[in-house]
Amino acid sequence: MFPPRSQRILLAVLAASALLSAFSGRLNPYFLDVALGAGISVVLASSLNLINGFTGQFSLGHAGFMAVGAYASAMLTTTLAPRLGLSANLLQWGFFPLSLVAGGLLAALAGIAVGAPSLRLKGDYLAIVTLGFGEIIKVVLQNVDAVGASRGLTGIPSHTNLFWVFGSAAVTVYVVWGLLNSTYGRGFLAVADDEVAAEAMGLNTTRYKITAFVVGAFFAGVAGGLYAHLKGYLNPGGFSFDKSIEIVVMVILGGMGRHSGVVVAALLLTVLTESLRQTGAFRMIVYSVLLIVLMLTRPQGLFVWPLWSKKEGRP
Repeated sequence: MFPPRSQRILLAVLAASALLSAFSGRLNPYFLDVALGAGISVVLASSLNLINGFTGQFSLGHAGFMAVGAYASAMLTTTLAPRLGLSANLLQWGFFPLSLVAGGLLAALAGIAVGAPSLRLKGDYLAIVTLGFGEIIKVVLQNVDAVGASRGLTGIPSHTNLFWVFGSAAVTVYVVWGLLNSTYGRGFLAVADDEVAAEAMGLNTTRYKITAFVVGAFFAGVAGGLYAHLKGYLNPGGFSFDKSIEIVVMVILGGMGRHSGVVVAALLLTVLTESLRQTGAFRMIVYSVLLIVLMLTRPQGLFVWPLWSKKEGRP
């Protein structure tokens, strides 16, 4: 499932992330924040690419899964961790990654709850259901006082660093790539190509779609936990429909179903958004115009070249 070469690449990325994290104190805090945000975007876009790009679904609720993971992870580190009286090193390298996994697992459960009843739908109907899920999560969080309600959740410790962010991004890309190149993973591509033909060949297409949702939701939850411990503050408004659209745009511009293109698009769009801040009130206008131009000129994806004539992961 995972060739030795890909394992070596993963270990090299993890080692490089650890080395960069050790010297991150010398970096400009602003550029460090942008780099961490770009890494989180890679996790979000790569996980959504499994659902929208490779399995051929159209989810608009990825921000909802991110919110579930963010609040779950943040509640663990703000309420449970202080009661345990753990040292700073144990919190950073022991409890924090466990909280990320816990947030991812809770988001995966949300993925099952949404996917099981709704993934028999297709196209626009599925998009509407996932959009509704994302809005429901936001409204619930706005009305639960235990997580700060509309005031937001404050006092979240800053545990996110370069190692956790880019290590998580590398693991996300590695798992998605390995899954799609496995014998089981070919089922995702079959569902995307022709769901009716896949069912005729005996594939349980609903099971494949739910699996994609669960895996994608898990990594979105992990990204949410990283985001929470980067910003130190969570507000339900930060996980609105706009956030889901932002992730979808990364997948589309990178090229639906292409690992490399989606990673590059996630990095590029995050940096582009920050670079446009100097335009002030016109930032979103300029950003929208650029997106329209890119969609018109490169509808197949910004990073789809003849070299990548076939979807990555396909023979």
